[in-house]
Amino acid sequence: MSDTDLRIGVFVCNCGLNIAGTVDCEAVAKYAAALPDVTHSVDLLFACSDDGQENIKAAIKEHGLNRVVVASCTPRTHEPVFRSCVEEAGLNRYLYDQVNLREHVSWVHMDDHDLATMKAQELVAMAVERTRYLEPLERKAVDVIQSAAVIGAGVAGISAALDLANAGFETHLIESRPTIGGQMALLDKVFPQNDCAICILGPIMSKVGQHPKINLMTYSELDDVEGYVGNFRLKIRKKSPFIDWEKCNGCGDCEGVCPVSVTSKYEFGIDTRRAAYRPFPQAVPNKYTIDKRGTSPCRIACPAHVNVQAFITLLKEERFDEALEIYRKNSPFAGTLGRVCTNPCQVDCERGKYDEALSIKNLHRFLADYERENGGINVEAIEPDKKKKKKSVAIVGAGPSGLACAYDLVKEGYPVTVFEARREAGGLLRWGIPEYRLPRDVLRDEVDIVKQLGVTLQTGTKIESIKELKDQGFKAVFLATGAPASRKMNVQGENAKGVHHALNFLDRVNSGKTVTIGKNVAVIGGGNAAIDAARTAKRLGASRVTIVYRRSREEMPAIASEVDETEHERTKIEFLATPVEILVSDKAVSGIKCVRMRLGDPDDSGRRRPVPIPDSEFKMKVDTVIIAIGQEVTPDSLMEGLEPTMWGTLEVDPVTLQTNVKGVFGGGDVVSGGASAIEAVATGKEAAKSIHRYLMGENLVEGREEILIPIEDIEVDEVSMKIRYAPAMRTLSMARRTSTFDEVELGFNKATAIAEADRCLSCGVCCECEKCVEACKLDAIDHSLQDEIVELNVGTIIVATGFKVHDPLETREFGFGTFENVITNAQLERLTNAAGPTQGKPKRPSDHTIPKRVAFVQCVGSRDRRFNQDYCCYIGCENSLKQAIQIKEKYPETEIIIYAMDVRTHGLGYEALYRRAREMGVIVVKGRPSEIEEDPETKSLIVMAEDLYTGVRLETTTDLVVLATALLPNDDIGELARKLKVSTGEYGYLMEAHPKLRPVDSFQDGVFLAGAVLGPMDIPKAVAYGKGAAAGAQALMAPGVFYVEPIYAEIDTELCFDCDLCADLCPYGAISGTGEERRVMFELCQGCGTCAAACPKNAIDMRHYRRQQILPQVIAAASVKGELVQ
Repeated sequence: MSDTDLRIGVFVCNCGLNIAGTVDCEAVAKYAAALPDVTHSVDLLFACSDDGQENIKAAIKEHGLNRVVVASCTPRTHEPVFRSCVEEAGLNRYLYDQVNLREHVSWVHMDDHDLATMKAQELVAMAVERTRYLEPLERKAVDVIQSAAVIGAGVAGISAALDLANAGFETHLIESRPTIGGQMALLDKVFPQNDCAICILGPIMSKVGQHPKINLMTYSELDDVEGYVGNFRLKIRKKSPFIDWEKCNGCGDCEGVCPVSVTSKYEFGIDTRRAAYRPFPQAVPNKYTIDKRGTSPCRIACPAHVNVQAFITLLKEERFDEALEIYRKNSPFAGTLGRVCTNPCQVDCERGKYDEALSIKNLHRFLADYERENGGINVEAIEPDKKKKKKSVAIVGAGPSGLACAYDLVKEGYPVTVFEARREAGGLLRWGIPEYRLPRDVLRDEVDIVKQLGVTLQTGTKIESIKELKDQGFKAVFLATGAPASRKMNVQGENAKGVHHALNFLDRVNSGKTVTIGKNVAVIGGGNAAIDAARTAKRLGASRVTIVYRRSREEMPAIASEVDETEHERTKIEFLATPVEILVSDKAVSGIKCVRMRLGDPDDSGRRRPVPIPDSEFKMKVDTVIIAIGQEVTPDSLMEGLEPTMWGTLEVDPVTLQTNVKGVFGGGDVVSGGASAIEAVATGKEAAKSIHRYLMGENLVEGREEILIPIEDIEVDEVSMKIRYAPAMRTLSMARRTSTFDEVELGFNKATAIAEADRCLSCGVCCECEKCVEACKLDAIDHSLQDEIVELNVGTIIVATGFKVHDPLETREFGFGTFENVITNAQLERLTNAAGPTQGKPKRPSDHTIPKRVAFVQCVGSRDRRFNQDYCCYIGCENSLKQAIQIKEKYPETEIIIYAMDVRTHGLGYEALYRRAREMGVIVVKGRPSEIEEDPETKSLIVMAEDLYTGVRLETTTDLVVLATALLPNDDIGELARKLKVSTGEYGYLMEAHPKLRPVDSFQDGVFLAGAVLGPMDIPKAVAYGKGAAAGAQALMAPGVFYVEPIYAEIDTELCFDCDLCADLCPYGAISGTGEERRVMFELCQGCGTCAAACPKNAIDMRHYRRQQILPQVIAAASVKGELVQ
């Protein structure tokens, strides 16, 4: 449009005195009238009033105005009003601009009227200049899907969902917990009338569950959101409850047999629940859920993946047979490994971060010992596959790997024969470990388990070749012949009389042969064989035994407890030293020459490499040397045709354990060299898996790995967890242990084992013992169920995810988490609830007595700038008054004191609640306690405070202290806001579009907000917000179309060079495509201008805010000068 066609009207609003009290509005209008192309300029008393708008319409028609500028209040609320106004007068609604005189001028320059007036003139001149270049635009209509999603099923979400559904709109109600009801469902009473909370809410919850228009999606979370107003595409993750809810009838049989007990969040930490649980009896839906967080660290760390958490949990419940049954699903060696395992599970035990790791191996040893002492081993509890298979398997070597492989294969139904060259099975468990550590009868009994399951064990049988086994008809072979030879040091004097190699030495002792040693013995090495050799030498009569180890104590690979016992038996350990020569006299050992070492950089094992220190040689006078520096595989005709490694061990596939010969597999020490017994068991199990797949004609690799999902965030209830260290093991007296081979460690008794099992944190919650599967008569439980992603298409979204409660444990305020009788008001709510853990009696946690004096401390975490929580929690005062009245009603003699900075009562009936509490004798002290101390004997609490009214220092002894804690945004609110593309405010709550005029609207069209997601509020207010959000959603969906603002970015594809910067920066995901196909989806674009500002080629422009529209405004800002018009 040419300049001669422009007819601009300017309307300056006085807004009563909001603007005119600071700005001379008449002067501004006169100034504007003189601006080029301004045809009409006038000031109005109230431009937004009906009279003001009629005046504007009349002026447009009378003067033929084709551009309009209104100088008034904030565009956030008034721009839509005036756009509609000019549109009704026949002018395109986007040929209009707004100047914000109230916020930008009058409220900023209240004390300088002249400056304010001149600034107003300049702002109007800038708007007039921009208005010259505005273009007529048309809104675009998009179809609206007439269904809604409500995220969060507390009282606000329930109210919104019911209103939407009752209006005929399909509504998806999404709740992250297994039941709807939110925080209100956990309350006992609701103020100010002190009605029963669940009596009010229960019927409404039931309506929700039965409403034909509501799709209830509990235990579900929002994964992702795409689309735009009227056409949102939601991805909802339906978390697996591991129970088929279509079958579940809420009978609770699963809960009855579940052994896991964890802190209940529904009881705010003052009671426990099972892993299979229903939050409360009135839950909707009335279904059970299994809380499974992942696989516990101990189980993942165990090479054989023994279900550690399960057997410990059952042990804690005194279900010993079931616990042992769990262990034996993975291994027959509960008692054997309970004595000799290197316990890698304990290294990763989460409990070790707080006090000390559980004594896991001692617990499964207890189970095995308890069984042997109470009726003997029950092999019938181990159920092999009843469908027998015909293809037979040969296993060569009856050590831990071979026996573990046989154990798993026989349970699969295979005929298995184990060939053992020695006269007795067990491998190094039998011949390499001294009897004081592993009694022979323990090992024999557990080898018998394998035999009783049907494995044929042929001892004293040496197999010479693979062909020999194939000729006997075996379809698969597993080689587990071990590494029975000790590695040599290759130093001078190693062949002298008095030099022994550890495995040979231990073998001879364990075989009952006579072994002669001297009085002064040196053992070279730091592994378990070295420790065993040293302690054996003591028992054979050596008066002085010294272990020489080239690294420090921390790098020693031997079991730490065994090292401790060795030192208790007065064996010296010479750390950071290594022999360089064995001194010989008359062909016999006379001493050793050693060199001192220091630790350098880590080697391949992760341990720091020992480096010799120059000129540090020293000698030790000894007459016997036992070398224990490692194991080797001895050459064997059985290995002919099989590929060896460079170390002489058997070469196998690292996953399948198959050798270069098809159908022949290897595991244990013959593959790994010297390894632990539990590692040998693990390779036996893996070999069994491969052999089964091989014989079934299945792929040996695909799908074989057991899926063990680590726990992302292990939750520990630090309040209820008491520091408790692992119990000491009962041991044989020192006098007896060094003179006999009697077992040194005597095991836990029943009470000790149960107490130790009770220290388990139940990291994964569900321990996968599967007792619930056995108990469920409806076959509803399926531990293999996975999360499911469900896609929803909706027109509107209502967010009502509520709040969380401030945790005083984070700051240890007022002794919470330290003093037993300091609790929160949420915990007291459950204590006073008839359905709570104490059947409605407010008992002290320390002794379960009714308190005679209770102190409430207000504003804990509220109105506190330290935590950026300097706002009122809105409900704390009323809640404490309500709880005080409840206690007084039941126990009138109980004295109650409320410490408060101020008592705030919001709304009708709340002041009456305060008066009623005072009339019942509740004492209110103005001021917060400065300190709370505990009497260690009575567990009573001394509250120290100052009454700010009287200035008197108070020191009061109370039985119970209740903290009224703040309400906070949920931890995931920021992530939720990002997904929904809505804003958060100063304190982290979601932000409404306008606090007064649009309190339930977000800045994202089609997304509404309800309840405490906006900030602290009570139940009536939350319900009102829920209903308001539902009304907003209905109004948007009812017409079936929504008109999108035509203010969005446009891309000039000829200038664009596909740098993707705009797409990366767009907070709304509105930019898609590449090259000529790159475009901005107007339905998503919010007109923020980020892309246009960032584009290095100026290829992006904003409709209604184009460069040719903004730059003249900027130029005007630099050149125009306001003037006082008289």
